[in-house]
Amino acid sequence: MLGGVDLVAPLDRPAPVPPLTDHGAVVTTPGPFPRTRRAAVEECAVITVFLVDDHEVVRRGVADLLDAQDDLEVVGGAGSVAEALARIPALRPQVAVLDVRLPDGTGIELCRELRSRMPELACLMLTSFTDEQAMFDAVLAGASGYVIKDVRGNDIVNAVREVGSGRSLLDGRAASALMNRFRTRTEAPDPLAELTAKEREVLGYIGEGLTNREIGQRMFLAEKTVKNYVSALLAKLGMQRRVQAAVLANKVKSEETG
Repeated sequence: MLGGVDLVAPLDRPAPVPPLTDHGAVVTTPGPFPRTRRAAVEECAVITVFLVDDHEVVRRGVADLLDAQDDLEVVGGAGSVAEALARIPALRPQVAVLDVRLPDGTGIELCRELRSRMPELACLMLTSFTDEQAMFDAVLAGASGYVIKDVRGNDIVNAVREVGSGRSLLDGRAASALMNRFRTRTEAPDPLAELTAKEREVLGYIGEGLTNREIGQRMFLAEKTVKNYVSALLAKLGMQRRVQAAVLANKVKSEETG
């Protein structure tokens, strides 16, 4: 079970999704064939996902959960680092859901290697245990999010959507553990001392999980301008990924309000 969702899937894949219905009626398009669910939503942005977990039952269960959504499509799966490195660059999904522990390495190492080959890939770490060091290393490796396996099925679906749309995501326990980890590090009295007022404002919005476009709308700036601010503040903070900046922003905010 995964958050109340039965992960035990039959060996045979489910039958094709029936034609889309409106109040029980089949929706048709000109021609002899009814419109399928995928065709009905092909105009919408579909997020492609690749799953990496060494437990096939878990992999199939998560695949069924995600494939049941109109805007998500699982394009493949793997049970090891080697298999994932061979298949993911060929399939080029938008999101890779990675288990932290794999038989021939770790999801963290896999995330780092994939991100070096495919900078546009969003990696979501999915694991059954809470390990502050692993969470911290995952963020440094370029992961866009970290979710514990015992969350509800809908939370995993929403997490994939979040990272697939360019947002950073950490569930409550992961965020708390990472902020604790940051507190134990030796830092300058004010880690934001070198940032300009605009860069600090952008950092705050990054902490809220906003995309560059959403930040631009809040600050009345072009998306390209926001991207330049993000690049500048990451360089000043010695960071590579915006999720690292998001963790720092939330840490600073909690200290200011605490």
